[in-house]
Amino acid sequence: MAATVEISAREAEVLELVGQHLSNAEIGARLYISVRTVESHVSSLLRKLAVPDRRALAQHAAELARADRSRPAAVLPAPLTSFVGRVRERAELTELIKANRQVTAVGPGGVGKTRLASAVAAAAAGEYADGVWFVDLVPVADPGMVAAAIAGALGLGEQPGRGIDESVVAALADRQALLVLDNCEQVRDGVALFLERLLAACPRLTVLATSRARLMVPFERVYAVPPLSLAGDGESDAVALFMDRAAAVGWPPDPVVRDHIASLCERLDGMALAIELAAARWPSLGLDGLTAALSDPLRMLAGGSRADERHRSVRAALDWSDALLEADDRALLRRVSVFVAPFTIEAAAEVTGSESVVVADGLARLTEQSLLTVTTAPSGTAYRALSTIRQYGMERLTTAGELADARSRHLRWCLATAADLAARREDRRARFDLAADDLRAALAWAADEPARRADAHRLATHLAELAFGRNLIGESQQRYEQAAALADDPAATASMLRHAAAVAGCRLRGDDMYRLHRAAAAAARLAGDAAGAAVDLATAATNAYRFSGKFVRIPPDDEVTALIDEARELAGGDPAAQAAVALAEAGVLSDAFGAAQGPADNDVPLTTARAERAVELARRTGDPLAESAALDALLGAQCWGGDTFAAAATARRRVALLSSTPDSPARTHELIDALGIAAEASLGAGDLPGARRWARQLADHPLLAEVGHRATSWLLVADALAGEDGEALTVSVRFLEAWQRAGSPPMSFLGPAVAGVAALHGIRGDDDAQREWGAILERLGTSPAQTHGYGAVFDALVMLHRGRPDEALARLASEPGDVWRWVTWIWLHWYVALRAEASVLAGSADARERLAGAREVVTGNPVATAIVERAEALLDKDQKRVLATASAFDAAGCRYQAARTLTLAASGNGQL
Repeated sequence: MAATVEISAREAEVLELVGQHLSNAEIGARLYISVRTVESHVSSLLRKLAVPDRRALAQHAAELARADRSRPAAVLPAPLTSFVGRVRERAELTELIKANRQVTAVGPGGVGKTRLASAVAAAAAGEYADGVWFVDLVPVADPGMVAAAIAGALGLGEQPGRGIDESVVAALADRQALLVLDNCEQVRDGVALFLERLLAACPRLTVLATSRARLMVPFERVYAVPPLSLAGDGESDAVALFMDRAAAVGWPPDPVVRDHIASLCERLDGMALAIELAAARWPSLGLDGLTAALSDPLRMLAGGSRADERHRSVRAALDWSDALLEADDRALLRRVSVFVAPFTIEAAAEVTGSESVVVADGLARLTEQSLLTVTTAPSGTAYRALSTIRQYGMERLTTAGELADARSRHLRWCLATAADLAARREDRRARFDLAADDLRAALAWAADEPARRADAHRLATHLAELAFGRNLIGESQQRYEQAAALADDPAATASMLRHAAAVAGCRLRGDDMYRLHRAAAAAARLAGDAAGAAVDLATAATNAYRFSGKFVRIPPDDEVTALIDEARELAGGDPAAQAAVALAEAGVLSDAFGAAQGPADNDVPLTTARAERAVELARRTGDPLAESAALDALLGAQCWGGDTFAAAATARRRVALLSSTPDSPARTHELIDALGIAAEASLGAGDLPGARRWARQLADHPLLAEVGHRATSWLLVADALAGEDGEALTVSVRFLEAWQRAGSPPMSFLGPAVAGVAALHGIRGDDDAQREWGAILERLGTSPAQTHGYGAVFDALVMLHRGRPDEALARLASEPGDVWRWVTWIWLHWYVALRAEASVLAGSADARERLAGAREVVTGNPVATAIVERAEALLDKDQKRVLATASAFDAAGCRYQAARTLTLAASGNGQL
């Protein structure tokens, strides 16, 4: 029966080992497969061969073995540990040895070349009728002894009248065999010469070599063995190896720490030897200990005595590679180890002080020895050393007494690179990403060297500017503060602190902005710059009012007042200082009026006069940023005064002023604020196209790319009011994802956007989605603005749409004067117009009176005016006038209200 049964090659291997009475675990280790896979094969064999149990299966295997004594066994080293992962690499290397007669698996020491080659050879053994042979060349130091080493593996002795190389050639001449030559790097010249002769005389022979360097022969097919996979669609091989080896020493890691283990493996570059040695230290060091130990992997990643001393530690593996290099290449390797990121030939030439042609030749040889990796791209060729090799090179630099010189050369290269990046804008982002890690490393070294303090200050300044341009605003603030600490004089310190404060504003870090301006003032006073100190103090006070929403702790009023008093004393006759003080005074007054109980409590003329004086003083200084800040104060005064259209014009003036201003963190901070205010002001004036334009610019600003909830909030409000539900619902997905990614912060200023999206869902009849967004709104916190301002407006829109004007009127019951603080800015015109419409549709007795009052308020606002006109036409039952308002809504960019007009005209009662 057995003769008629077809079993696979793998099942045949399993059957043979069952016949040798090996356990499933032993079979798995021998064949480099899992125990579960062995169990599956055994079950299949029991079924196919129709035998009752494992004992009968073993007897069957023994009978087959006796019948085929001529089949050669694969002569491979017995694995002492299981083989983990490498599915793709095994498949690729297997295909290569099928298609090519000589394949060299190359890679750095410890990457796992030997284990991979052995696994591939074992799996392919059935394809070679005359066997698989393994030759370890580690003990061979003389290139002329390669043939003798192969002869020893084949069991050949010296024959009279025939050299050992001839004996090997004769023995393999007619054999279909696979010869694995392991660790060829130290005798690669001897291997290359002998293989050329051997392959020419043995047409059915295939050779799989492993080496840290290519053999450099024309018939060679090279396979670069990569580090173990760190991430991807499947499971990380690096993590799997760590988990397996740690479990083997009796301390299986908790799956909860897999992400941390992945980070460790990434720091070890996925190198198999380093990961195995780290796993061996797991029981004694644990996660925290290993993480700390990797600051010195060459010392910590060492095991006990091993048969192959090269694999006793990472250092031993690197010592082996280093010993194979010529002196010039050894010097080049240690000198380029100062680079922490991929580097070019030109960069290496500058840092090593050698000619480019010499460096290029040396880098090529180091790459051939697998001590550097190389990547090619249209932008050029770049080289990189793995982290353990870098640290090894740094140690060698120290031993050779070359560390300070190499660091200094690297610092000079970094300064030149940073200056070039700052001067040239094309491809800056990609070029910065390539150089950033080296700039950071050079700065870290220079900052601790007193003699390099000035260079460190320059590099920190460049890095701050470049990081801001790359939208790394957290790092930008950090680098500006570092540059301030490294500055040699207080004036430079003050300048850097001002930049840091502007970046903090872009980060919504009001407390940092306040702290940094006060620190800048202190530095300016030390420098004897009283006027500069006055500007900083006044700016700190102004920001406490202008950007209070960015503060965790809002400074007390008496503290801010004291800053203004001090600034006033220091200002003297300096125009910039006087303008800053005037702005702070206007800001304080505007804020105080904003806290008043009603419009009658505001001294609007005084507020406006102070703000206009601040604008005029700022304009005289010629500083557009100061003028923009003063215009913001004027806009606030206009807002509290209920002058909606003047506020909108001032907002547009700010954006126009800043649009032609040179880029800087301070300008970016002002522009982002100005765009948001312009969008809000346009909404208040009924300029929906303008609001969407400014909101779109804000949403597309590169600095806000990572904070989509903040960037898109006003675009959502504009779309919701305009009825652009298709775009709004698409943008809302980005908004929600970004908000959740940020930790779902309860930011009250996001309320209008969330309420707008909820209203859109309500108008569309999607009650579930409306409830979901309503729940988000509750998480942002209930505020008077939600109760009386935007919340009332959006709720009323939905109620009116659903034909419930009584509920809408109840929602808008408060008189505008009673809730003026919450409606006077954006929502006043919407509030009074919708209130008038609700009064008409609900049949309120005072509907006509409310219409008259609303018309007086909203005149000039195209959308609100059309809503009031339509409501009055409905009250007069004038269908023609009702229909006429549809064109007004279309012209104003309010698609929803235009569609609603047609329905109202058809039904006459507001129900859709």
